[in-house]
This record gives sequence, C-alpha cells and structure tokens, in this order.
Amino acid sequence: MQTLPWQVVLLLAVALVLALAVGAVVGAALARAGARAGLVRAEAERDGWARQAQGLEDALAQERGSAAQLAPLGQALRRVEEQVHVLERDRSRQFGEVGVQLADVAEQARALHRQTAALSGALNSSGTRGTWGEVQLRRVLEHAGMLERCDFDEQVSAVTRHDARVRPDAVVHLPGGKSLVVDSKAPLTAYLRAQGEDVPAEEAARLLRDHARALRGHVETLAGKDYWSAFASSPELVVCFVPSDSVLAAALRAEPDLYDHAQSRRVVLASPATLLAVLRATALAWQQEALTANAQQLLRLGTELHQRLGTVGRHLGSMGSSLRRSVETYNHLVGTLESRVLVTTRRMHELGLVEEAVEAPPPVDASPRPLTSAELLADELESATPRRDDLDEAAARRTRSADAVPRQDEPFGA
Repeated sequence: MQTLPWQVVLLLAVALVLALAVGAVVGAALARAGARAGLVRAEAERDGWARQAQGLEDALAQERGSAAQLAPLGQALRRVEEQVHVLERDRSRQFGEVGVQLADVAEQARALHRQTAALSGALNSSGTRGTWGEVQLRRVLEHAGMLERCDFDEQVSAVTRHDARVRPDAVVHLPGGKSLVVDSKAPLTAYLRAQGEDVPAEEAARLLRDHARALRGHVETLAGKDYWSAFASSPELVVCFVPSDSVLAAALRAEPDLYDHAQSRRVVLASPATLLAVLRATALAWQQEALTANAQQLLRLGTELHQRLGTVGRHLGSMGSSLRRSVETYNHLVGTLESRVLVTTRRMHELGLVEEAVEAPPPVDASPRPLTSAELLADELESATPRRDDLDEAAARRTRSADAVPRQDEPFGA
C-alpha cells in the first residue's frame, strides 16, 4: 500500500480542521438564528396567550356584569315559571270540570231531545193542540193584567142570529159594554213535520204550504160561525189566536196574502205578541173609562158639596141673626140693670148700709161677623144674611141703652 505524502496529509488535516471550523461556525450561526426565531415565536405566543388571557378576563368581567344585570330577570323568570306551573295545574283542573259540565250538557241535550220528541208526538194530537192553545191564550190574558170573570170569560156559550150555539175560547170585555171574541187555533201537524232534521228543502216548503192551507181552513171555519152576532155590542170580527209567533210567521211566509184574506173574512190573525199588544190597549181603555167615571163622580160630589155649603150658609145666617138679637137683649138688660137697680145699691153704699157696691156687668160690643164668601152668599142665602140696616139699627139701640144709664150722682128715678 502506497503512503501519502505528509504534505497531503497535512493539507487534508488542515482542510478537515477548516471544514470543522466552518461547520461549527455555520452550526453556531444556524443555532443562533434558530434560537432567535424560537424566541420570536415564543414571544409571539406569549403575547397571544396574554391577549387571550386579557380577553378571557374581559369576557369574564362582562359576563359577571351581565349576570348581575340579569339576576332580577332570572328571578322574574322563576316566578313566571312558578305561575305557569300554577296555571297549568288550574287549567288541568278546569279542563276536568269543563269535561264534566260538557258531559252534563250532553246529557241534558239528550233529555231535551227526548222531551222534544215526546212534545212533538203529543202535539200531533188535535185534542192536545187545542188544550195547549187554550192554556197559552189564558197565559196571555193574565199577563196583560186581566182577571177572569172581571175582564174576560172563558168558554162562554151563546146563540147566534142563525140559532147556532157557539162557545169561543174567550170573550174579552171592552169599555162601553162591548165584547171581543177570541178563539184559539193551533195547526201544527204539517209545521212540525217541516221542522224535522232530515226533511229536504223542497219537502219542507211543501209542508209549510200545507200548514198555511190548514190555517186558511181555520179562518174559513171561524168566519162561518158568525161569533159577533152572538154577543151584544161586539165588533163584527173574531180574533184567531195562534199560540206561537213562529207558527203564524211560517204560515204568512208560505202564503203572504193569508192575513189580508182573513181580514176580508172578518177574522184577525193574532200571535201571542200581537194579542198582548191589543189586550194592553184594552187595559188602557179601561183605565181611561175608570178615570172618566171618577171625573163624573167628582163633578157630582162637587155639585152636592156646593148645595150643602148653601144649606150651611143659611144655617150660619140664622145663627148670626140669633146671636145679634141675643147681644141686643143682653145689652138692653145691662142698661136696665144700671139705670134701675144698681143706682139703689150705690146709694146704699154711700149711706154705709153695705160695704161694697155692686159692679155693673160690661156691655157686649162684639157682633157676629157677616158672611162674605161667594159660596155662602148665593141667591137663596140673601134672605138669611144680616142687612146693613139691621146692623145700624142694632148699633143705635146699644147707644140709646148706654145713654139711659144714670151717672153716679144722678138720683134714682130721675
């Protein structure tokens, strides 16, 4: 093996040393650069973490402030939640009660349906319809303030001008001795069928027309009975009372000319509402009749009182004359006593025969007050009223009596 020269070895060693030195320098430079880069990254990370920490602290402080501000809201929400629980409990209880009530309503509806069906079945009987109409008529009469056998009579039997006996359901007494005949009719068969749930519209219209024709037939029947000729002073008409407003309205809708036709036949169709209005007007007429009768009685009493006042005036005039004569007689007696009797007693007192003299009674100057009221000074009282001449004469007599009384020093018998 060939050995290298030492120069070469030296060069290689020097080159190796230089290479190592250069590598060390380069490595140190690279290490320092990496350290600086790591330091920069560390500082950047530190700053980032510091910013994040500051942000978290700020967020925490903000959350604490928000929590402090939201504390009343939280309490309010808790109260609302409690109230909602209470309302939910009450709602559940109320729903339970409503359910029970709905069940009761359903049962009542079923009972009402059964009763309606039973009533409808009962009203299909003509006898039941007639009784129902009479009861309704009586209720309307009583509701109008009328009394049986005073303001109206029921089932009155009478005979018409054709010798036919009739008996209307009611006869209402009118002022002046007049009477109003009312008969109840309740055609319900076709009407009740038309009110069925499963009845088609065309069939219902046909049934209502039949209902109107049935009512027209009752009108003709009432017109032929000639009720007004059986009762004295009765208007020439009869009231056909239909015991339901809806029943009469349905017939008039089916035949609009039915009312006019009934009027032409002297039959007045009346429902409970219209008949009540007529009866109220009748009651008002009775009140006016009573007021008129009371006014006439007051006039009679006033005339009688005026006549009695005339009689009292005559008696007062006679009493005044008697009192005037009594006063005149009394004064005359006083004058005689003073002029004829007391003179002697005064002389006896002067002579000492008696201790005290007799005092003379005073004369009466008052006179009866003359009557001045026009009611008491009628023509028939003139003779009993004191005349002015009589009063003057009485005054003159009193003066003469006073002049006749002697003075204290006048002798007896002078």
